[in-house]
Parts: sequence; C-alpha cells; structure tokens
Amino acid sequence: MLSFYLFYSFTGAFSAYPLASVRIMAGIALLIGCYFILKFVLKTYSTRAIQEAIAKSGLLFNTVSFLLYVIGLKKIGMQETEEMVFSYGVLLDRNYPRLIGLLEDPNLYVFYNTIFFTYFLTNMTSWRNKVGFALCMLTTILTFSRGGIIAMLLIILIYIAISNFSEKWRTFTTMGLFFIAAGYIAVFTMKINIIGLLEGRINDFSNDGGSGRFDLWSRAWEYFLEHPVIGIGADNFIEYNKVNYGESLYTHNTLLQILSESGLVGFCLYFIFLLLVLAQLMKRWLMREHVYLLLCFIAFLLQIMSLSLIINEVFLLYLAILSVVLQKEEKLQFIKKQKVKDTQLTVKEAYGNECVINDR
Repeated sequence: MLSFYLFYSFTGAFSAYPLASVRIMAGIALLIGCYFILKFVLKTYSTRAIQEAIAKSGLLFNTVSFLLYVIGLKKIGMQETEEMVFSYGVLLDRNYPRLIGLLEDPNLYVFYNTIFFTYFLTNMTSWRNKVGFALCMLTTILTFSRGGIIAMLLIILIYIAISNFSEKWRTFTTMGLFFIAAGYIAVFTMKINIIGLLEGRINDFSNDGGSGRFDLWSRAWEYFLEHPVIGIGADNFIEYNKVNYGESLYTHNTLLQILSESGLVGFCLYFIFLLLVLAQLMKRWLMREHVYLLLCFIAFLLQIMSLSLIINEVFLLYLAILSVVLQKEEKLQFIKKQKVKDTQLTVKEAYGNECVINDR
C-alpha cells in the first residue's frame, strides 16, 4: 500500500498540472497518518470491542441518515426539476429522491455503509443486528445507486452460498420480513411506487450511459495509451478532462484512474496490494470467525469500478481494522498451537515415565 502511494505521488513530479498532484499528495500524507493512528488506537481494544463499535456506529449512522432523509423529503416533496436539489438527507436527482444521509453523495453513502452492511449481514444472531441489517438495506435501496445496490445484492448472494443452513434461514427470514414491511409502508401508507422508481432508475442506464461514465472511461483509456509507463500524473485526470472536454469530472473508476494517472507501474503496485489483502482474507480461520471482512473487501472491489477512490478514509479505516484483527487472531492461533504442542509433550512425557516404571 505504501509503495503504491509513494510511486503515485512520485508521478506528480512529471505531471502537466503539478498543483493538482500536490493537493492529492497532501491528502495521502494526512490519511496515511490517520491510518497509523487508528491502528495504534484499535490495538488497545479487543476484537469483540471493535465489533461492538462497528455495530453501534452502524445503527447510529443509518438511523440518523434515514431521519434526515424523511425530514428532507417532507420539506421539498416530490417536485419535478431538472436541477439537483439538496435538503437535509435527500438529493432530488432527475426526479429520484435519493438518500444521502450524513454525506453529500448517494453513491458514496453505500460505500461508507458497506462495513456496517456486511457486519450485520453475517452476525444476525440478535434483534439489534437484524434491525441494523434491515436499516442498511433500506438506506441502500433509497440511495437509488445502481452500482451500490447491485454490489450489495451480490454480497448477499455470496454470503448465502458460503453460509450454513441456520445462517441462510436467518438471512432469508430477515429479508422476507423487511421487504413485506417496507413494501406495505411504501405502497399502502406513503403511496410510493418503489418498484416503478427502481425500474425507471435501471432503465435510465441504457439512456444516460451510466451517468456519462462510459465516456469518462474511454478518455481515461486514451490518456493511458498516450502515457503507458507512469501515466499523466497524480490526480491529473480531472485537469486533462477539463481542458480537453470542458468537464471537471473524475474518472468514476478507481482502476482506470490509477492506470491513466500512474501507468502500468502504479497499476501493478496497486493490483499486487489488493492481491496481498485478498490472500490474508482467504485464511480459513479468518473466514470462519470474521467473514464480514472478506465480504466487505469484495464489496469495495465491486464499487471502485464505478467510483474514484484512490484515497478514502473509510477504506483506510477498514484496512486498519483488518490489520489489527489479523494480528490479534494470528497471536491467538499461535497460543492455541502452542497449547496443543505442550499438551502433546506432556502426554509423551507421561507415557514415557509409565514405560520406565513398567520396565523396572
């Protein structure tokens, strides 16, 4: 991770717009500092305490965001407008009342909510966690984020595929109750055609080219072909796009942004970093005890295909949690193995002494 960020920052020395590179370099330095501070703080807590913090934070985050959405929706109503209208926790975007909650972007909301979503999904052994999962599903759907909703649905399917029967049953039961209650409230109480809104949002994909993402991706690919080794420089895509096309927009694809801004060298470093994280997550004991960390990482990978997130505080928070949990679990596994060895040694010594007595 550090190797990638160092090289990515290094490309700014050769960029056409160095001020943009300096800006993201400052952001990288700040977040890396926060990452090590987070690791230091998290090491002082047990794994159980970290999980409790995730659960309580998830409930607070989703509850407050949903309340802000309801307040904002009541204030602006369902007015028809071509412009984006913000009000408390709602964004009226092309007549879709999209939940933004405590953030400013509905797509980023799903990304920030991923760690809570996956934790509640894999730990529905209490009513608190079941309520938390239902809240996460509700807020995710209300964002009308096509990429986010698809990513969360895939995560649910993956979890159902790898879980045991009792976990499958809890998941199906909770989801069934949620959709029945949400559907009744939406259709009969609030008179909202949720299905129609979702269908319209999906159909828009063929008309708006993924909100213009396809054009941005093709431009990123062109910049990469022009500068294949070290790219156009850190955080320079938006500047190139503004000069050449008059649009101050990000790539909306983290991998393509890395490829265009830091070339094959930066892309390979980032890809190796992701592979190393995935290799750690595939450890059997980690998957058994903390499967939410694996599902969360997969969800992040799915979402960075439509978001520009070279630096993101939630992703670094996730990495800090993963690093601390790995260290604690590896230490626990080592202690267990040592106890087994000590027990075996004691048994051998006992049998050895018994043999000596019998010989005498």
